[in-house]
Amino acid sequence: MPKSVLLQCTVAIAAISISTPTLAQQAAEDAATAGGLDEIVVTAQRRTESLQKAAVAVSAVSGDALINASVSDPVGLSRLVPSLVVQPAAGTSTSLYLRGVGSQQGNSFGENPIALNYGGVFIARPSSLGGLFYDLERVEVVKGPQGTLYGRNATGGAINVIPRKPILGEFGGNASFEYGNYNSLKAGGALNIPLGENVAMRMATQIVERDGYLTDGYQDDSGRAVRASIFAKPADGLSILISGDYFHQGGKGIGSVLSPGSAFPTGVSAGYSAPALSERIGGSDPRSVAALSTYAGTLFAPPFCGGFGGFVSSGCVAPPKGDGFVDSDYYGISAEIQGDLGFATLTVVPAYRRSDNRYDGYAPGFLTRTDEVSKQTSLEARISSNGDSAMQYVVGAYYFKEDQDALNFFNQGNISTAKFTPNLSTKSLAVFGQGTYNLTGSLRLVAGGRFTKEDRSQLTAFASGGLPGVVLPTLGAPFTGEQEFKRFTWKLGVEADIGPASLLYANVATGFKAGGFFVASPPNNTFAPEKLTAYTVGSKNRFLDGRLQFNVEAFYWDYIDQQISFVGPVQSGPVLVPGGVTINAGRARMYGVDTELRMKVGDRGLFSADFQYLNAKYKSLAYTALSASGGPIRNGCSVTNGRQANPGTPIPSRLFDIDCSGFPTINSPEFSLNMGYDHEIPVADLTLVLGARTRIESSRFTNVEFLPEQKQGGYMTSDAFVSLEGPGKQWSLTAFINNIEDETILGGTVVRPVLQTVYSVLRPPRTYGIRASINF
Repeated sequence: MPKSVLLQCTVAIAAISISTPTLAQQAAEDAATAGGLDEIVVTAQRRTESLQKAAVAVSAVSGDALINASVSDPVGLSRLVPSLVVQPAAGTSTSLYLRGVGSQQGNSFGENPIALNYGGVFIARPSSLGGLFYDLERVEVVKGPQGTLYGRNATGGAINVIPRKPILGEFGGNASFEYGNYNSLKAGGALNIPLGENVAMRMATQIVERDGYLTDGYQDDSGRAVRASIFAKPADGLSILISGDYFHQGGKGIGSVLSPGSAFPTGVSAGYSAPALSERIGGSDPRSVAALSTYAGTLFAPPFCGGFGGFVSSGCVAPPKGDGFVDSDYYGISAEIQGDLGFATLTVVPAYRRSDNRYDGYAPGFLTRTDEVSKQTSLEARISSNGDSAMQYVVGAYYFKEDQDALNFFNQGNISTAKFTPNLSTKSLAVFGQGTYNLTGSLRLVAGGRFTKEDRSQLTAFASGGLPGVVLPTLGAPFTGEQEFKRFTWKLGVEADIGPASLLYANVATGFKAGGFFVASPPNNTFAPEKLTAYTVGSKNRFLDGRLQFNVEAFYWDYIDQQISFVGPVQSGPVLVPGGVTINAGRARMYGVDTELRMKVGDRGLFSADFQYLNAKYKSLAYTALSASGGPIRNGCSVTNGRQANPGTPIPSRLFDIDCSGFPTINSPEFSLNMGYDHEIPVADLTLVLGARTRIESSRFTNVEFLPEQKQGGYMTSDAFVSLEGPGKQWSLTAFINNIEDETILGGTVVRPVLQTVYSVLRPPRTYGIRASINF
């Protein structure tokens, strides 16, 4: 969409808001008016404010709504937020996408361009996030670059997970037990204990056990989480919150299925047969292994792999196995200290987090092994203005340091192995500020900026093996690398109150994510920063005495040097071998419209409809692909210039130039719609609550090869629940069902090198169960 179209959207949005002055005047300024929609408070702009007064696109989901939807991780959250697409990963960082902005996470070098903050603390490696999603106040999904107030790795937005805090002077708690199909068991609870008048403690825990969704036992869940926090107000104007959390993730972990192959438009056929995706036959299931072996038997293999049909029988290609596991531990401690300075409030947030990731997995179709320890320390200090003066501001400074010590091992079989030991260090320093100046009673100007300096270093030993050479060579001498990045990001905007409960806003904002390293011999082992400029116009409105809420935002994003990760050629000494590569993808652009509708139906009904239109494509995306077997490459883009990857050696691999310019960005459905309705029915002194939700999503590609097997077609899924609540919500019994249609939905895909088959991670099938809860 050219920017002229954005201007037309601006006029249209203004017309929507201004052309109904009568309704706007009837709307109450406070949404908590009697009979109106509840007020939602968010901290998306680093200050506490009404969602309707925050001039930024935010989807806020309450803790109760998460429970009703059986959401226990970001994958489930994507059922409630149209703009969010989540790809789960086995132990590495979960891949998050907002409005087409995101990246694949495949090893210890990967980082998300969507910032995830837990209790106000940025988490650099958001893996196994089920350990965060319990006893929550709410989750905020902030859309668009947050380069001013959030800074690091918030190119496309941020997800804020906000736990419940201790309440002074109140003893109480809750407990719940849930059981469902796949032997799903979830038990949890929280206890709030006053420790005198000015101190309170809150403890919460959750235990989760579930069999795997796949026939070989993968995609199971086994977790133990506990959180404790103490809140104190030792003096007027001073508060201290100290929180600690621990989570253990076990089980077999993420699994995948072999996707049935398709004949391909370029003439490269991969029409192999495999079990239907809907059967959820895991990659290590004998039926899937047999399908892989049968297909491999039709391919030419080099002599050292047994010749024609010998890839699997010779051991050059190893099928997935059933011995995968996850054994990971996560720890965190943080504090939030707030002091009233009179003219402003000082907030200081020190934090320390550690993750010990240990897992063996086969999600990409071959063994991936990780043993990684990551330690991060952060400190943020900010001052927020008090009072109602014409100038409102937030200024602050931020420090972040992370150290990683890891072992990564990838084993495709005797034809290709890779082992590396990344020792990575990142240090980031930033100063930031954002101010809002009230020109008149209803018109405000917004300006903000952030200067970031980030230093990175590595000490990595690397060994790549495979026939006809040594299969498992010893690690080579470690190589070093240092990088420094400096960037100023900014935001300019205007806000106008065009009615008692109507806000119109427009802004231009920038985002930045630093460059980094990937696994290869230097000097060709780095990538540059990515940058995004967003042009936005939006409006937030409440009508009919606060019973109807309609928010709309139009956006145009210019995305430069987007960081794309995939399996490609990496330099290992004198030769090129397959490995995890990160490149800068030239340029992409995204534009669209995001709407949110909430309507109170009578006194006891609530209807919601969230819709997003997204047009996102790569204006320029070119990269080099590697065929490890030396055969033709399977790719949906333009493929040219096939050539020897390692001339003068017996290694048969070949390089190809790929051009995907003009293709849609991955995980970018053109249309997505979420609708829901909840209704309360009094039954004597009890309350019957009925709820239903539907998500409709158009097709999207899941990876940059753009193969037919990697395209998720359009689908619709629905959830429903019925709950009986006791007086005062002291107890409840709930029956629920999710994915009523039992749709088979791609969560992520990867092309296995050599055979070029596609392995797919699937989202959950139909699930159902019962839940019992008590509050005291």
